[in-house]
Amino acid sequence: MSDKRSHTDKVLEATYSSSAAALSQIAASWHRSIMKHGLTPDEHRAPERITQSELDERRKVLDKFLMVAAPRLDSLFSLVGQSGCAVLLTDADGVVLDQRMAEADAPTFEAWGLWAGTDWSEEREGTNGIGTCLTERRRVIIHQGEHFHARNTNMSCIDAPIYGADGRIVAALDVSSARADQTEAFNRLIGAQVAQTARAIEEANFRAAYTSARIIVAECDDAEAASLLAVDDDDLVIGATREARRTFNLAGTGPLTALPAADILGREDGPTGFERAERAAVIRALARADGNVSQAARQLGIGRATLYRRMKRLGLDES
Repeated sequence: MSDKRSHTDKVLEATYSSSAAALSQIAASWHRSIMKHGLTPDEHRAPERITQSELDERRKVLDKFLMVAAPRLDSLFSLVGQSGCAVLLTDADGVVLDQRMAEADAPTFEAWGLWAGTDWSEEREGTNGIGTCLTERRRVIIHQGEHFHARNTNMSCIDAPIYGADGRIVAALDVSSARADQTEAFNRLIGAQVAQTARAIEEANFRAAYTSARIIVAECDDAEAASLLAVDDDDLVIGATREARRTFNLAGTGPLTALPAADILGREDGPTGFERAERAAVIRALARADGNVSQAARQLGIGRATLYRRMKRLGLDES
């Protein structure tokens, strides 16, 4: 029996099992691929690729986001590129918008469809790193034979979702490997770096969306999530990342109704106290500026005099 036939049988068996989908997230995705999206694991068609004009239009919509993400994609690729991995960034539909890969590996990735303009939604490609990450709204590792299509079982894909400033998923960050000897243990190491980079992009994109606001870093349970609040000059919270929205019971998506920061964070002592959060933000800015108040004020997006008043209220001096 061929490997391809064996994989197809495995997918079909799990899909029509009465319990497999309930016990395994991979089997649940296989089940969606067949029963919801009407796909078959042994089909031969190549991944769908949109036209260059359509790709240009999608990139234009996310132009600012792509600019923020680019240097962080470069950094991630510098860590994983020499091991035969490609770094891909998609939009919320699973269409690849940007990529990083070694020149020697490019023909392999292009042949597999891991290329700008290709649609890797779960609706189109079944279980895969990009599509399943976006569908299940979580970090995933799809290792070789866990892919739905038999033609994709030579690759390993490690993904994390990226949420926009409005709390909605804006992209998926993917690292895909062309190595046949890629191990699951190595995938987990890459997964940690992918999650960290996704958080860095999410945080930088949020800050770019609120350049005139003061950004407060709030504590949260998830160390790999960006929990940020944007506060205006009147101490009203005007923006929050997805994790901050969850932590403080704010609207999950869309614009926020401006609320006093004190009402959201509280002024009681404790890990989410407003005074503690604001004090920590000011101390971090001063530390980054090596004690230069003017520079710290610029980092916080407020005037020098305003920062002095807040330092006095918080019991901080220039030392």
